[in-house]
Amino acid sequence: MSSVKKDVPAGPAASAAGPRGRRKLSPMAREEQRAGLTLLSPTLILVLVMVVLPILWTLVLAFQRVRILNIRTAGIFGPYTVANFESVFSSSFFTSLGTTLAYSIFGTAGAIILGLIAALALRKPFKGRTLIRASMLIPYVSPIVAVTFTWTTMLDPQFGLINYWGKRLLGWEESIPFLSERAREVSFLGLNFEIPTALIAVIVFEMWRSFPFAFLFLTARINAIPDSLEEAARVDGATPIQRFVHIILPQLLPTIAMLSVLRFIWTFNSFDDIYLLTGGGGGTEVVAVTVFNFLTARGDIGAASAQALVLAVILGLMVGIYIKFFGKKEEVS
Repeated sequence: MSSVKKDVPAGPAASAAGPRGRRKLSPMAREEQRAGLTLLSPTLILVLVMVVLPILWTLVLAFQRVRILNIRTAGIFGPYTVANFESVFSSSFFTSLGTTLAYSIFGTAGAIILGLIAALALRKPFKGRTLIRASMLIPYVSPIVAVTFTWTTMLDPQFGLINYWGKRLLGWEESIPFLSERAREVSFLGLNFEIPTALIAVIVFEMWRSFPFAFLFLTARINAIPDSLEEAARVDGATPIQRFVHIILPQLLPTIAMLSVLRFIWTFNSFDDIYLLTGGGGGTEVVAVTVFNFLTARGDIGAASAQALVLAVILGLMVGIYIKFFGKKEEVS
């Protein structure tokens, strides 16, 4: 009959089984453990104070009828209710959710497409390419207040540059209030339909402001593609479109997928650019603006907390999808 011996770790940090099966650490291992806890303590305290406690307090407020006038009565053991979630699942919330989804999907797709076009256009070296590449980053690094003020001025129906050139060159009969008009009826090929004017304006702004982020990622990935692949395809007589479809695009798909998830999460949570451009008017009230209006205009802290909680759950699901499908790939790359 043979017996199996367990391996005993060697070295100064070795441990041995105690009388009750508990591992007994060496003095040096205990010292290292204490040093690790000491180094991690500031981070753990910051996460607890800045992240965990606000989330728990929001959770408590979401289940209480709390307004600004009676905020002092709110407590951990206050009367709990689910009435705040009635407003969350009302038709107005789903309207805001639909607006948020449209804004996120089209804003994300447009930013990635613009970034891809810019990355391909600036792929080959030419004189002044570095300067143009640097200028591409201006929308992304400029202060949000400055760029929204510039866009608001350009799109002004009375003094804006866009309406001036539209009436002068495109034959517009009247000025278009891009940032305040909910919808406009247009005719195309004999068909009449309405387009959401203000929503399209904020989506175009999001595309313009965010495409440098996609441009940076896609440029880095394009530069990593071996030239030998394209050279072989060129020798075989492949056209530029065929080289893009069969060689470049497959190499870019993982990066585009990762950008799609990241940009969608950030755009879904966007607030400042929409609020500075339209204030949530003209059919551009996304969920983040709705939460802000409930909190400031109506003073309904409980309803705002409930909506913020639902928004956090949706974002948490998106982050989970990102970690599940792209986290390991990004870490490896």
